Amino acid sequence: MLAVGPTSLRCLEAAAAAGLCPGACETELFIQPGYHFLVVDGLITNFHQPRSSLLMLVCALSGRARVLAAYRHAVRGGYRFYSYGDAMLLAPGLPG
Repeated sequence: MLAVGPTSLRCLEAAAAAGLCPGACETELFIQPGYHFLVVDGLITNFHQPRSSLLMLVCALSGRARVLAAYRHAVRGGYRFYSYGDAMLLAPGLPG
C-alpha cells in the first residue's frame, strides 16, 4: 500500500493495528526505526528537516543509509526541502 504523506501513513498503520475499523479515532503511534510496518510499503513525501520525527518515520520505512544517500543526492541537485519542496517516492522493495 502506498501512503501519500507521513500523516496518512500513520493513520493507515494505526487503523491496521486496530483491525481496520472505520470511524474517527486518535492514535499515539510513533514510528521510528525498528517499527514493523503492517500495511504500508511505500510513501510519497517531501524532504524533512534533520532530527525531526518525520525524518525518523522515513528512515523506519526505507533505512537510514538509503535515506541519507537520497538526501545527499537532493542537496547536490539543489532540491527544495520542507513543506513546499520537492517530493520523493520511497519504495523499499525497489532496487537502488
